[in-house]
Order: sequence, then C-alpha cells, then structure tokens
Amino acid sequence: MSKLTDYAIVLLAHLARSGGTMTAQDLASRSKVPLPTVSKLCKELSKAGIVVSHRGRHGGYGLARPAEQISVAQIVEALEGPIALTECAQPGTQSCGIEATCLAKASWDPVSRAIHGALQNLPLSAIAPSRAPAEPAESAPITIGAHAS
Repeated sequence: MSKLTDYAIVLLAHLARSGGTMTAQDLASRSKVPLPTVSKLCKELSKAGIVVSHRGRHGGYGLARPAEQISVAQIVEALEGPIALTECAQPGTQSCGIEATCLAKASWDPVSRAIHGALQNLPLSAIAPSRAPAEPAESAPITIGAHAS
C-alpha cells in the first residue's frame, strides 16, 4: 500500500469521526497531511464515489455513504487499482512472459484473494469508530486516617 493510500485512509477516518462535512483545510489541520495532498486525494476519492464534494459557504467533503458501507478494499482499489501481490494475480492482466513455466503463480493467487477478502470485510467504521474510547472515570480522593464529616 502506498503512502498516499495510507493518507487517504487517515483522511477518511477523520471524515467518519466528524460525521459531517469538513473542508480540505480542516482535514489537513486535523490529520497533519499537507493541504495539496489532501486536495489531490479528496478529488480522487470523489471520482471513485467514496466522498462527495459540497460547494458553498458550508462546503467541504463528506463520506458518500456511511462508514460501515465503505470497505478498506474499496479505498485501496480507488487509488491503486486491483489488489494483488503480483502483477500476474491482477484480474485481466496479460501474460508476463514466463507464465507457462511459473511455479509461483498458483501459490500467489490464494494469498491475493485472502488479502482482498480481509480488506473487503474491513469497514472504514472499524478503523474510525464513531466515538473515542471512554476515558476512565475519576474516582473520589481516598483519605486515609481521617473520618469524613
């Protein structure tokens, strides 16, 4: 996975946590991803139908559908193409020239399918839960050797 795809997942996690629309500037500020990179990724994710762009005073970017309905596989494929460990394992690719004698192709196919399946079953909501973990409650101070009045 490329650094850009990693950044895209971080940005989408921020959008999922916000539950609404965020400007590219807000996303850059919260994520620490440079603004030009945020803008580039939001455009690509918009083309792929993962985010929607809202114009106007309260404009920005938002998720195109709930985070539970966006898989990590969809994000990776939007930015990098089909998920495969080797080029020959990608659907629709041409022979690499040694395919007739390749002993590894049969071994890589199930691995690529397993990785794709794992990412397809991992929703964005699992990466960016809607609520932060609860902070431990502070307990009342304990006084030793004194009676409470």
